Amino acid sequence: MKDSDAVAVLEIATKIGALSFGEFTLTSGKKSPYYFDGRLLSLNPAGAYHVAKAFLAEIITSKADAAAGPAVAAVPIVSALALLSHQAGQPVPALIVRDVAKQHGTGKKIEGNVVPGMSVVVVDDTCTTGGSLIRTIKAVEEAGCNVTKVMCILDRNEGGSEEIARRGYDFFTLLEAGPTGEIVVKG
Repeated sequence: MKDSDAVAVLEIATKIGALSFGEFTLTSGKKSPYYFDGRLLSLNPAGAYHVAKAFLAEIITSKADAAAGPAVAAVPIVSALALLSHQAGQPVPALIVRDVAKQHGTGKKIEGNVVPGMSVVVVDDTCTTGGSLIRTIKAVEEAGCNVTKVMCILDRNEGGSEEIARRGYDFFTLLEAGPTGEIVVKG
């Protein structure tokens, strides 16, 4: 990863309001001195580009065959990765993992071309407790694939990345939260 892309991600997130500071109540009910809206960032053309560019370097190094992420947050991330990887001549197809399998059609839990035995990088916008990443990892492995790396834009440093590492996965993040809520480029 080039630090310049991570710096650009942080600057863009701040500029467009995807990262804001104040007092916020999270889904868990916990108070936070900042709020990060990863979808706002990954749906922004410049944000999507710099996130994908920074992630793609790591994905190529890991020799992954595909990038998977949970619906809805990771959809723009894996889409941008697939497009940028094609332009770079090193295609990395996208996979989208649903919370539950469809109850109609083919009943898929994972959208995209899943081939048992393929190596997959799992991505998401944030990592707090690691729950959505761990559910995605489980679905990918149940489909017969191997997870080579787990990545997110922002690690809130609330135990999720430690749990993922404890389970034996290589974890990578662009940004991380400090103890008082400051957001810095992971370095």
